[in-house]
Amino acid sequence: MPGSSTPASTTDHSAAVTSSKDPGLARSMSSRHIQLLAIGGAIGTGLFMGSGKTISVAGPSVIFVYMIIGFMLYFVMRAMGELLLSNLQYKSFSDFAADLLGPWAGFFTGWTYWFCWVVTGIADVVAIAHYVTFWWAEIPLWIPALACIVLLVALNLPSVKAFGETEFWFALIKIIAILTLIVVGLVLILTRFDSGGGATAGFENLWENGGFFPTGPMGFVAGFQIAVFAFVGIELVGTAAAETKDPEKNLPKAINSIPLRIMLFYVGALVVLMAVIPWTRFNADESPFVGMFALAGLGIAAAVVNFVVLTSAASSANSGIYSTSRMVFGLAHDGDAPKAFGRLSSRKVPRNALFFSCTFLLAGVVLLYAGDSVSEAFTLVTTISALCFMFVWTIILLSYLAYRRRRPQLHRDSAFKLPGGRVMVYVVLAFFVFIVWALTTQPDTLTALLVTPIWFALLAGAYALLRRTPLHQARVAEFKAMAEAEREAAAPSRA
Repeated sequence: MPGSSTPASTTDHSAAVTSSKDPGLARSMSSRHIQLLAIGGAIGTGLFMGSGKTISVAGPSVIFVYMIIGFMLYFVMRAMGELLLSNLQYKSFSDFAADLLGPWAGFFTGWTYWFCWVVTGIADVVAIAHYVTFWWAEIPLWIPALACIVLLVALNLPSVKAFGETEFWFALIKIIAILTLIVVGLVLILTRFDSGGGATAGFENLWENGGFFPTGPMGFVAGFQIAVFAFVGIELVGTAAAETKDPEKNLPKAINSIPLRIMLFYVGALVVLMAVIPWTRFNADESPFVGMFALAGLGIAAAVVNFVVLTSAASSANSGIYSTSRMVFGLAHDGDAPKAFGRLSSRKVPRNALFFSCTFLLAGVVLLYAGDSVSEAFTLVTTISALCFMFVWTIILLSYLAYRRRRPQLHRDSAFKLPGGRVMVYVVLAFFVFIVWALTTQPDTLTALLVTPIWFALLAGAYALLRRTPLHQARVAEFKAMAEAEREAAAPSRA
């Protein structure tokens, strides 16, 4: 746990925290790696395959849905950035959660984030296996699934730079696909292309088919409960903070580019899609990217989009392998996971933690043969995963509030302050409450909402046993002593 020594005041806290525990992770990822990692984390497979469903339920109002979600999550990332830069000994957000909220927060955040990515990774492995059969229909599904896991492990084992390089090219493919869509769409719009069904490509298609809110208020709400899942992974730059060169420069740059990425890759792409093809013609089960390229006369549209979605799923699985191994590595150093997971290879890679997380991805190979209910099961588990991501985002915001209360001097000295401060934290937390309410409006997401507490009940049971160990009792006592010292140090300034 961060906080290996008790500081005399908040002014020297940043230097004192975790001074005796060097995590040993190599800062090997450059600016281009962290920038593309941030972009890749913000562009999920849901944009390519799930946007058709989002448009079909919300109509053109989906544009505002993505803008609002992106706006809110930008403040979560800014809060995370200020906290990570307040103490460069923090390896990830689970570290500052443990330091600012208590050892319980580090335990719950770390293992919940691990669970999020393991579930997402299993879904990605299954998806990749099915995407490969587009070209090789006769191949047994377990072969591409297993090959994917072996390949990703091989790419992550050599060094963190190898992971960054792999993710760089995965993200670049997604960016090129979206930019190509936007350029092709603009050409169709400017040439007033006949998109069929009596419709002509043009921006008036955004409001001429029932207005911007054609499905009413509840259709708009339904857009939120689908679209929020597309943003999972946006916090991945926080997991990579300990392995980023020059974090004071690269982390703010990656976070500050989030609004531009959301406007270009989500809002821009969706505006062009609905301007070319009226929203009423979108099918929830088909990728709108295929329809766009097909209209442009690209006969291999299905193959192109299949390749992009395949690399997007591989990118997500790659990120999952990376983030879960680093999270388990940090948990091991805090005593929340076996010590063996806290060891590094000669290349500064947490090899044992990497292998541990990858064994759970093998469940995806098993689920390929689980029967007809696989798709329904994955809808459920990925929704649960997205809910758990929201829990992690909430912990980041609560950690920020504790940081402002306990370490006001660090906030005053910060060069990367959260815009809006505490006010925006409460606004975003209220937005999360709205999202949870939105999830109750649909039967499938309501089921996931009711099932998710089981995970936290299991964690609570595990922590109840773990907190009895001498190590955790010492950590709790240390946390209380540090919090009391910081309250006393801040008391004169409040007076």
